[in-house]
Amino acid sequence: MTEEKKQLTENQDSFIMHPTVDFCFKELMENAKVRQGLIAAILKKDPEEIQKTKLMPTILRKEYPEDKYGILDVRVLLKNGEQMDLEMQVVPFEFWFQRSFYYLSKMVTDQMKTGDTYDRIKPCIHVGILDFNFFENDTRCYHAGMFCDKETGEVLTDLLQIHILELKKLPPESQNETGIIQWMRFMSGKNRKDFAKMAEQNEYIKEAYECLEKMSADERKRREYEERQKILWDHNSFMKSAKIIGMREGREEGREEGREEGRKEGRKEGRKEGYREALVSIVIKKLQKGMSAEEIADFLEEDVLTIQRIYDIANTYAPEYDIEKIVQKLGNTSGMKQK
Repeated sequence: MTEEKKQLTENQDSFIMHPTVDFCFKELMENAKVRQGLIAAILKKDPEEIQKTKLMPTILRKEYPEDKYGILDVRVLLKNGEQMDLEMQVVPFEFWFQRSFYYLSKMVTDQMKTGDTYDRIKPCIHVGILDFNFFENDTRCYHAGMFCDKETGEVLTDLLQIHILELKKLPPESQNETGIIQWMRFMSGKNRKDFAKMAEQNEYIKEAYECLEKMSADERKRREYEERQKILWDHNSFMKSAKIIGMREGREEGREEGREEGRKEGRKEGRKEGYREALVSIVIKKLQKGMSAEEIADFLEEDVLTIQRIYDIANTYAPEYDIEKIVQKLGNTSGMKQK
C-alpha cells in the first residue's frame, strides 16, 4: 500500500460525524434510546421515567395563508402528552429568541382543533442547543425558563418552557459530571477519542456513540452529512460576503454623493443592493440543488415570501440565472426586506 493510500485509509477510519451538524443530530434522535437519555437529562428525570417518545412531523401547519411556516429540527411527543422540540443551531441568529417563541407558541396552538376545549393543551418545551454564545454577559452554559411571577419567582404555568444549552460555555471538564453537562460534553466532541471516553459514562451516551460510528461508516449518510456541512459553510460565507459587499458599495456611493446626507443614503442603498445580490446568489445555488422556497427560507432564516419572490423570478431566468437582471426585476416589483 502506498503512503498516500495508507493516509487516505487512516483518514477514512478516523472520520466521525459531529452532533453539532444538524443532519447528524437529527439522525441521532431517530434512536429511541438516545432520545430517552437526552430528554431525561434535560428534564432532570431518571431515564426509566421517560417510558415512551414518538417523533412527530417537523413542519407545523399554517392556519392562514400569510402565516410563516414553522420547521423544527426534532419534534417529540412524550407519553404524558407533552411535546418537545429540540433544535441544533450552529449559526448565530439575532432573533433566535423570537423565532423560538414563535415556534413554541405554534406548538401550543397546533394542538387545538375545531371544537376542542382548552383543557386539551399540554405543556410544550423548546430545547435550543447553541454552538455559539447567545447570552454574552452570562457565563452559565445552561438556562431553563417558564412563566413566573416577577417578584416571587413562583411558576404561573408550565405550558411554555424553554431550555437553552450554550456549548461554547461548557466549563473545564471535571470528574463525576452528570446529566445535561455530560450530554453537552458529548455534543461538543470532535474526535473518536473524545466520544469513546464519554461513552463510558452511561449506557445512553454509549448508544449515541455507537450510532455515530454506524452513521459515519454509512457512505450515503456520510455524503448527506458532508453536503449539509457544506451548506452551513456556504451560509457563513454568504452572511460575511453580504456584509462586506454592502459596506463597500455603501462607501462608494457615499463618496460619489459628497454630502453627509448623500453618504448616509449611499451607504444605505449600497448595503441594500449588496445584500440583494448575495441573497439572490445563494437562493439560486439552493434551487439548483432542488431545495424549495420554504426550505431555503428556513435555512437562511428569512421571510418565506421574500425568498418565494426571488425563487419565482430566478426561475424565469433559468438556466443562465442572470443575477443582475434578477436583482433589477426584484427592485421593480417590490421592496425586498433587508436584514
